[in-house]
Amino acid sequence: MSLILHTTVLIDSERRGEGVEDIVRRARAMHGEGDIALSAVSAVELTHGIYRAKSDADRIRRQVFVEGVLNGLIVYPLTLEIAQLAGRIEGEEAAKGNTIAFEDFLIGATALHVGFAAATRNVRHFQAIPGLNVVSL
Repeated sequence: MSLILHTTVLIDSERRGEGVEDIVRRARAMHGEGDIALSAVSAVELTHGIYRAKSDADRIRRQVFVEGVLNGLIVYPLTLEIAQLAGRIEGEEAAKGNTIAFEDFLIGATALHVGFAAATRNVRHFQAIPGLNVVSL
């Protein structure tokens, strides 16, 4: 199964001292062979985390981790098609009273657009996106 990794999976891995190889190994052990990727939105969130670190040591550790992730995984850009899909889904769900963070709609729409499942630590949250295959990692 091919997966788009949600930022929560990556942050948890960084906190455990894991590298991109560890993440890929765990993902494939749990969900089989397939591409392991992320949305450019997660690149924004991870980069944000580098610059809000409270110490130089944390900033450097995060920088090394993020560089490994961005160089070691496929990163899908935010395209017009993905933006429109996210906007449609977010609008339809908001009309029903269902809301989740906009960036998560973008990540979920990326997964839908490329035909991947979303791997997250927050399965219930992502299940609010209709048609999205959501798995825990």
